[in-house]
Amino acid sequence: MHSLWVNKTDLANAEWQHSDTPELHDGQILLAVEKYALTANNITYAVIGDGFGYWNFFPTGDATRGIVPVWGFARVVASQHADIAVGERIYGYLPMASHLLVTPGHVSAAGFIDSAAHRKGLAIIYNQYNRLGSDAGQGEDERALYQPLFTTSFLIEDVMHQADWHGAQAVLLTSASSKTALALAQVTRNLSPQIKRIGLTSAGNVAFVRETGLYDEVLTYDQLGSLDASQPVVSVDFAGNGKLLAAIHGHWQHNLKFSSLVGATHIEQRKGAGDLPGPAPILFFAPTAAENLLKNIGPAEFRTRVDAQFNAFVAAVAGHLGVEHLSGEQALKSAYLEMLANKVAPNRGLICHIG
Repeated sequence: MHSLWVNKTDLANAEWQHSDTPELHDGQILLAVEKYALTANNITYAVIGDGFGYWNFFPTGDATRGIVPVWGFARVVASQHADIAVGERIYGYLPMASHLLVTPGHVSAAGFIDSAAHRKGLAIIYNQYNRLGSDAGQGEDERALYQPLFTTSFLIEDVMHQADWHGAQAVLLTSASSKTALALAQVTRNLSPQIKRIGLTSAGNVAFVRETGLYDEVLTYDQLGSLDASQPVVSVDFAGNGKLLAAIHGHWQHNLKFSSLVGATHIEQRKGAGDLPGPAPILFFAPTAAENLLKNIGPAEFRTRVDAQFNAFVAAVAGHLGVEHLSGEQALKSAYLEMLANKVAPNRGLICHIG
C-alpha cells in the first residue's frame, strides 16, 4: 500500500509513504483505488483542511501530515462483509492512495456509507459510496472530474436563487476558467437566465473562457475597474485572492449585494483583503447547503435535478475540456504539485491511475 502524505502547513512538502496491507475485521472491505480526478477542488480540501475537517477522513496517525481527499473509482479486493463481494466497483470520496479500508453501513443495492468510528460526525455527503457492479461504465472520467465540484456549483445557484440573488442583476465569478466557475455559469444560464454572468480570469485564460460561451462577459483581473459599479452584483470568489476580493468590494461597495467565498485556487494570495466595504464575505460550505436542500426536496428529487444540469454541463464543455491519464507515483506527485501551484491549464482534466 502507498499514499501521498502532505505537510498540513507546507502543502508542497509531499512524499509517498508505503505500508503493509491492513488485516480485515468482520464487516470490513478493502478497496483498491483504480483512478481519481485531480482538480483545484482537491487543493481547496487541503487549504482549508483543518478548519473543515477534511484531514479527518483519511487519518495518517501523524498530526502534522495528512492525505488529500479525491473523488474517483475503486474496486473491492478483499471483503469480510456478507453483502459486498470481491470484484465490485464503487465511486466516491477516496484518499490519494492505493487502498482504503472501509466499514460499510446502511448497505443497499445503490450504495453504502463508511461507518468507521473516525468518520462518524463528518459530513454525510463525503461518507456515501455508490455501488457500480463489476464493469466500468461510460462517462466515468467526466463523473470523477466534474460531478463533485458541479454539485457545489448547483448548490450555489440554488442558494442564490432562493435568496432572489439578493436583488442583484449580475453575478461576478473569479477564477472564471475553473471547472467550478464554469459549472456555476452553466447552471445560472439554465436556471437563472435573467442574471448576467461576468467572468474574471487571467490574461492567458481569456480566450479559453470566452470560447466556452458560458459567460455574457469575460474580462482580465486588471480590467475589473471598467465594469459598471452602479449595477448591483453578487460576487462568487473562487480564487481566494485577498487583494482581488478587496478590489471587488472597493469597486462596487454598497452595490455588492452578497460576497461568497468558494475554494481557493490561488493559495499564495489568500491574505490581504483587510477591512472591506460592502457586505462581509461568507464562506460557502457545500455539505450544509446539500443537507438543507435534501431535507426540502428529498434525495430522489435532489439527484434528478443535479443529474439533469450535470448532463447539460458535460455536453456544454465537451469540446473545450480534454482528459489526460496519468500513472505512476512520480507523475501523480508532480501533477499534485502543479495543481497546487495553479499551473494546470484550465482545458486539462487530469485522471490519475494509482496502479
